[in-house]
Amino acid sequence: MEQLWGLLQRAQHWSPRPSQTIYKRVEGPDLGHLEEEEEDREEEVELPAQFCPMELKGPESLGSGPGRSTPIPWAAVGRKAAPYLILTALLIFTGAFLLGYVVFRGSCQACGDSVLVVSEDVNSEFGLHSGLGTLYWSDLRTMFLRFLGEGHLEDTIRLTSLRERMAGSARMATLVQDILDQFSSHKLNHVWTDTHYVGLQLPDPAHPNTLHWVDAAGSAQEQLPLEDPEVYCPYSATGNATGKLVYAHYGRQEDLQDLRAKGVELAGSLLLVRVGITSFAQKVAIAQDFGAHGVLIYPDPADFSQDPHKPGLSRHQAVFGHVHLGTGDPYTPGFPSFNQTQFPPVESSGLPSIPAQPISADVADLLLKKLKGPLAPQEWKGHLPVSSYRLGPGPHLRLVVNNHRASTPISNIFACIEGFAEPDHYVVIGAQRDAWGPGAAKSAVGTAILLELVRTFSSMVSNGFKPRRSLLFISWDGGDFGSVGSMEWLEGYLSVLHLKAVVYVSLDNSVLGDGKFHAKTSPLLVSLIENILKQVDSPNHSGQTLFEQVQLTNPNWDAEVIRPLPMDSSAYSFTAFAGVPAVEFSFMEDDREYPFLHTKEDTYENLHKMLRGRLPAVAQAVAQLAGQLLIRLSHDHLLPLDFGRYGDVVLRHIGNLNEFSGDLKARGLTLQWVYSARGDYIRAAEKLRKEIYSSEQSDERLMRMYNVRIMRVEFYCLSQYVSPADSPFRHIFLGQGDHTLGALLDHLRMLRSDGFKANSSGLAPGLGFQESRFRRQLALLTWTLQGAANALSGDVWNIDNNF
Repeated sequence: MEQLWGLLQRAQHWSPRPSQTIYKRVEGPDLGHLEEEEEDREEEVELPAQFCPMELKGPESLGSGPGRSTPIPWAAVGRKAAPYLILTALLIFTGAFLLGYVVFRGSCQACGDSVLVVSEDVNSEFGLHSGLGTLYWSDLRTMFLRFLGEGHLEDTIRLTSLRERMAGSARMATLVQDILDQFSSHKLNHVWTDTHYVGLQLPDPAHPNTLHWVDAAGSAQEQLPLEDPEVYCPYSATGNATGKLVYAHYGRQEDLQDLRAKGVELAGSLLLVRVGITSFAQKVAIAQDFGAHGVLIYPDPADFSQDPHKPGLSRHQAVFGHVHLGTGDPYTPGFPSFNQTQFPPVESSGLPSIPAQPISADVADLLLKKLKGPLAPQEWKGHLPVSSYRLGPGPHLRLVVNNHRASTPISNIFACIEGFAEPDHYVVIGAQRDAWGPGAAKSAVGTAILLELVRTFSSMVSNGFKPRRSLLFISWDGGDFGSVGSMEWLEGYLSVLHLKAVVYVSLDNSVLGDGKFHAKTSPLLVSLIENILKQVDSPNHSGQTLFEQVQLTNPNWDAEVIRPLPMDSSAYSFTAFAGVPAVEFSFMEDDREYPFLHTKEDTYENLHKMLRGRLPAVAQAVAQLAGQLLIRLSHDHLLPLDFGRYGDVVLRHIGNLNEFSGDLKARGLTLQWVYSARGDYIRAAEKLRKEIYSSEQSDERLMRMYNVRIMRVEFYCLSQYVSPADSPFRHIFLGQGDHTLGALLDHLRMLRSDGFKANSSGLAPGLGFQESRFRRQLALLTWTLQGAANALSGDVWNIDNNF
């Protein structure tokens, strides 16, 4: 208004006099054109360049001379009205502009999630500081692909797989220094290491683990060959275990329930289970819940590719795998293992109380031949040469495990490119560096991709790329023992990471085949992954994108690609423990396990043969996928995280909960509180989405406020009502414990079951449905979800809920 008032005053000061410019209408083809006619006068008034006063003149009187002007009454009125006409025109223009702006903004809402997730975002600061002009998404993508293509990814994979890198070994220390030197040679802001002193369980060369037949008197008889004494299960219980042998398929909960239904006694037995489907730790934990005394784990040829043109696992090879149902150092649960700090003598509740040992397919064949009892179901039968798979029981066996604990230093390596706008917000990408054995697929591929991405982004920074948020590249140690390095780092910096870490991208297990593509991820990243898949070329089908490749199998692409994060993924702890959305990509064989994982045959040569020479193309596709994900997460003004997705997740689970609504109603109970909390979350997400659509992206302060609310969504899915020391994985959808949605569903199923039933939540089985426990579970779930809705709403005066 002050500007308009000043303009009005100037208009009055410069109101037209007889000696001003005259505008006359020109007749002819350009009808309506105003021609300017300058008249020389004795006095000239200098006017602003942007201001062109107009004089309203009537027809001259007859006989008037050239130097005379005869004003008429309506001309005087026009001169007085001119300033008001100008003011009115400006007001009309301003109103029309604002109306058009509002209409345009409103029309954007029809774009839905695509506006939030897909953005051709720019960093205008590039043009200001780099002199290279503004870099758009297409420019950054082209730059990234150009520099990535200059690398030698395949050579790095091969050379890394040839280096011994067992956690804590002397040769690992050499590799650490080499990677530090390599990072230091690039254009990075910070390079450093963290050292932890962790408890690792190792085999005792002087007292190897053994397996014997036992006679009726309990005396040890013939010893069965454990062909490689270096293959063992870290964190197994030590000591002796004796029992009758029982074949238990994959050792899943449903497998053991089937055995019990068939009358096979599990208490006091030694279970023989196959590698696959579930982790070693889950197999042992479930066996322990059912009363078994020990577990033997073997690789069945039926679980691997039957293609004669592809290499297969030797029948005398056993598979390494830890059995701690958790992550990190199990001897310092909840605390970081820095500087050999002394902690109370507490062990993780995820450590098993029964021994476990890997055995080869050849040894398993000897055991299966001794089994009696009912025949195994057809789907339980493998491809060993034994004439028939029987369930047992069989003869008694004695397993002796002599592993010992050793305090071992491990080192994580860090490299950072600082962001220019939000340097305190980190986009984190990491890969396991250590390996038991050659570890070509397990960690060499991920390490090589990490090194190439560091080189690529360093080159981009040298050529004008300035990420808004910081990029943090990490090489983890101790991964083969249960993501020890990454979990110890999270425990050490948990108080700040949930405020600063935006997303974690894992490069582990990224190339295990070339048939199918999976993304194990948080729901917040699904829409972004879809967008990036449309930008990456398929390594298998020329002229197609990865998105088009997965749609060939299933038009419902996310059902084909998206998987929940499993506990044995290094990304799991970031989400379930720290509340940071995470993703792990994997190319797999078609519905088959990669046979050499965690064995001494996981070599570069076998990986190359398994992919039929396509290893470079598949690894390059993973690098492109991860790199473009990093660009979007570090570059976009608004974080491309789909915060509304968890409302859909709850809705899917509500379908399972509704199944028991009648049973609960008969007991005077209800699930209404969960439904209300879900409704509040949906409304809060929609309200935030509308706020974002009607805001200016150039408002840095406002964008940062929105980003903080968006990046905390995952954290507020951690239950604030349980202790991290007692329940480290507090995530209500992904975690372990009585506070989770899975535990609530398991408990509700007891309304329709009788007697003992193990559950999937990691808890000891109960005696049946308990109303007091149900009410507590419902409260924990409801108020965690309600807290997430309140946090998404922003300030307390903006919270609107139904409670």
